[in-house]
Amino acid sequence: MGFVGVDTANSSIQRVFPLWARELALPTDELVGHDLPLDAPDSAYRELVEGMRADPAYRGALITTHKIRVWEAAADLFAELDDFARLCGEISSVSKRGDLLAGHAKDPLTAGLAMVDFLPRGHFARTGAEVVCLGAGGAGTAITWWLAHHDDPPPRIVSVDSDPARIERLRGVHARGGLPPGMFGYEVAGPGTDAATLVRQAPPGSLVINATGMGKDRPGSPLPAGTPFPEQALVWEINYRGPLEFLAQARAQREERGLTVEDGWSYFIHGWSQAIATIFDLSLTPDLVHKLAKLAEVVR
Repeated sequence: MGFVGVDTANSSIQRVFPLWARELALPTDELVGHDLPLDAPDSAYRELVEGMRADPAYRGALITTHKIRVWEAAADLFAELDDFARLCGEISSVSKRGDLLAGHAKDPLTAGLAMVDFLPRGHFARTGAEVVCLGAGGAGTAITWWLAHHDDPPPRIVSVDSDPARIERLRGVHARGGLPPGMFGYEVAGPGTDAATLVRQAPPGSLVINATGMGKDRPGSPLPAGTPFPEQALVWEINYRGPLEFLAQARAQREERGLTVEDGWSYFIHGWSQAIATIFDLSLTPDLVHKLAKLAEVVR
């Protein structure tokens, strides 16, 4: 099984995968990392996907960080693409049957499973809280999609990104999916629109998400030091390793502002377990996922 990312050697999955492989009786306990820089050219992605297709021992792969770029550079190499991959233009996992590749976009499912773990039932209807999603890449797209379809949707979701192209791409995904335009706000972070201002202005209880990759794939935080989070906010850093400056900012305010602060551990567990289930044709029950999470705790 493969793992496509920026720094795959330092991921906890390198130690967790063999434990899970034994528990699930997988045909392999080998996880092969494929590291690509954030500015990798199309040719690098095509070479990677063509290598997966040509290797008879290859079963599939999970993709982090590069989900949109794999789609942009190599979607034509896939024999099958699921509905969300086509809608959103991203591929988060690859499965293989014979020499044919299937591309999947599982993030709405895995993001939803992770959010259900900490999002109080009826939270948005009860509080009128909103969402500020920092980052409009693959993870930000999936998270906003799931929230818009949740049985307790927020009244407003504001997506913020430093790249105008990502914002326009996200706007297009929401429009093609028929989502209500009045639910969304789209902001390009820069001199005229400060992400910190948007966070400060969010109502009490709002959900503030770091889906930028900052603090993991590259250093720093999308918010300046000292930015106050809304009172009683839910703060979600979708990563679980790295410097995690955004997570540290939230934890420093947890007591004073009554914050609920979550890291990306649950997202990690659900993302990997769902990808493995797809690649190896497994059925996951909540009890089995709980058991896999307990096995993974030894490396947390």
